[in-house]
Amino acid sequence: MRSIWKGEVSFGLVNVPVKVYSATEDHDLHARQVDKKDGVRIRYKKVRDDNGEEVEFSDIAKAYESEDGEMVILTKEDLASLPVEQSHEIEVTEFVPADQVDPVAFDSAYFLEPASRSNRAYVLMREALESTDRLAICTFTLRNRTRLCALRVYKDILMLQTLLWPDEIRPAILEGLDKEAKVRPQEVKMAASLIETMAADFEPEKYEDDYQIQLKELIEAKAAGGEAFTVEEREEASDDDGDDEVADLLAALRASVKDRGGDADASDDEDDDEDSGSGTKSSATKSTKSSAKKTPAKKTAAKKAPAKKAAAKKSTARKTGSSSSKSSGSNSSGSKSTTAKSTAKKTPAKKSAARKTPAKKSA
Repeated sequence: MRSIWKGEVSFGLVNVPVKVYSATEDHDLHARQVDKKDGVRIRYKKVRDDNGEEVEFSDIAKAYESEDGEMVILTKEDLASLPVEQSHEIEVTEFVPADQVDPVAFDSAYFLEPASRSNRAYVLMREALESTDRLAICTFTLRNRTRLCALRVYKDILMLQTLLWPDEIRPAILEGLDKEAKVRPQEVKMAASLIETMAADFEPEKYEDDYQIQLKELIEAKAAGGEAFTVEEREEASDDDGDDEVADLLAALRASVKDRGGDADASDDEDDDEDSGSGTKSSATKSTKSSAKKTPAKKTAAKKAPAKKAAAKKSTARKTGSSSSKSSGSNSSGSKSTTAKSTAKKTPAKKSAARKTPAKKSA
């Protein structure tokens, strides 16, 4: 790698000489514009707006628009005269907790290499940052621009991570969140269960840029005069479930948890109890009341039956009492007490019949 900047990291009276290297690179394949008839490359020409004449690169300057709309041309000498251009120092302004810098502010990443014969100061700063779990907030000039950056430790290396300026991060004003939907507690618990089934340590090596891999295969196949992918493979890749909103979110979460081998039933039972506990109790109360209302009707029928057949036959009265006791066996305790009362009423009838019998014999 070739260093793109050389200077010092300074904090307090300590200076750490470093070289700066780009930590990332673009792996995308870049296309060129060509004539589709024969593949001849198309080139752009720099031309004037007024007459269309081509302008040489050496005659092109940079111009910036002023507040009143005037175009101001700045030469390389003008830009070199800026005071910040003369600075070759990464100045540490403060040390902040690492969790206070949101990742949305991170921009480009650069490796810092010790640039002195002894790397003692470099190692000291690295160890101090690790032990305190803080980021060093710095400013430095790179390519004619003043940068805000965070100095942190990455795999035993000091890394300089440029940060976006506060006004470069757009405010999160989204119309879709004006009305926030309400979710049920069981849906949150089920979503948390799904997260637990998918929890893992981050291993970036497991992931690949499928588009770039397939693009390379397609280029090589077309260069050889063939096709990289069959019709069946293209149709299979295009099959999806769509992006329609899930009608039953809880059912989808439950199915996802089961698909991942998790237990979706246990939490469902608890959530159902919590969500519908009061409703179940009220329903039970209503059913009890309705049963209580129906029970007196049966009691009345039980009383009427012995009244009609009491003077007829004793065996009929006994059968009626037996059947009424069977029918009231599955009812509440109130129906049992009614049966007991009706039996008690029948008993004196039996006794009175027994007293009449001796009177006939004596006659």
